[in-house]
Amino acid sequence: MIPVVIIGSGIAGLACARTLAAAGLAPVVLDKGRGIGGRVATRRVGAMQFDHGAQYVTAQSPGFEALLSVLHTDGTLARWPDEGDRSRYVGRPGMSALAKALGVGLDIRQGVQVKGITQIGDSWALQLSDSVLQTRRVVLTVPAPQVAGLLGAEHSLVADLAPVRLAPCLTLMAAVTAPVPFASRQDRDDPLAWIALDNSKPDRPPGTGLWVAQAGKDFSERHLEQDAPTIANAMLPLLCDRLGVTVDCVTHAAAHRWRYARVTQALDQRFLTSADGTLHLGGDWCVGPRIEAAWQSGAAIAHDILARA
Repeated sequence: MIPVVIIGSGIAGLACARTLAAAGLAPVVLDKGRGIGGRVATRRVGAMQFDHGAQYVTAQSPGFEALLSVLHTDGTLARWPDEGDRSRYVGRPGMSALAKALGVGLDIRQGVQVKGITQIGDSWALQLSDSVLQTRRVVLTVPAPQVAGLLGAEHSLVADLAPVRLAPCLTLMAAVTAPVPFASRQDRDDPLAWIALDNSKPDRPPGTGLWVAQAGKDFSERHLEQDAPTIANAMLPLLCDRLGVTVDCVTHAAAHRWRYARVTQALDQRFLTSADGTLHLGGDWCVGPRIEAAWQSGAAIAHDILARA
């Protein structure tokens, strides 16, 4: 029987799996998607690429700073210059490199949809599309609103998630052949709260300006249920205006919808666990809206499992 199954291969799931593996356990990570890392993602279109999720990563704690420093030394990360006090790190050649480095050596099974989870005696049964997987322990690192769909709305831990609030984020990826007015801009009061020249980051493709624009909370909520082309059509004129260009300078435009992108109200604890300690819930929504928060939650779950074991 598998000792631990982790559902979700975002940063929290990877942190949990790496910590358990380093202690000698053999966790299995399941993810319904084709890539790992969750919002630490890079979209590639021909010779172009866009970090369409998390734009960079910073550290507030010595432990996470040490991890980023190691990944910087081995070439996984590079520093992206900024006027702030903290170093901004980006993946090389894209943000997805961070997740790929963290996933090396782990048993990660992608394209696996978990439809439900049931406790049977001292083990858990995971209902997959065409089979059932049994495990001693389950770790859920999915967004908080998705937990009830796996455990059932009546599960005791679901009620504990009530305080958590997550907001969506819509992302526009655009190639623009025009002079570059800035490398990045943040304005939380603007419909486009974040705009960045993606290929101003180290080790990115040269040439045409590759821009990533991320909408603010109000704009994202208003347009959330529209399809990707409609979202792109709504965001593109705003980007052109901010860049001071006309639409005919745009050679590529596409949108992506992150339904659970921003933690606006966290749980304020590292994780949740069942009374018997065989089920854990975690993610950035436990701690706060940072990649580091997801890492801290996943690692804390692993340490709790190891202490119980």
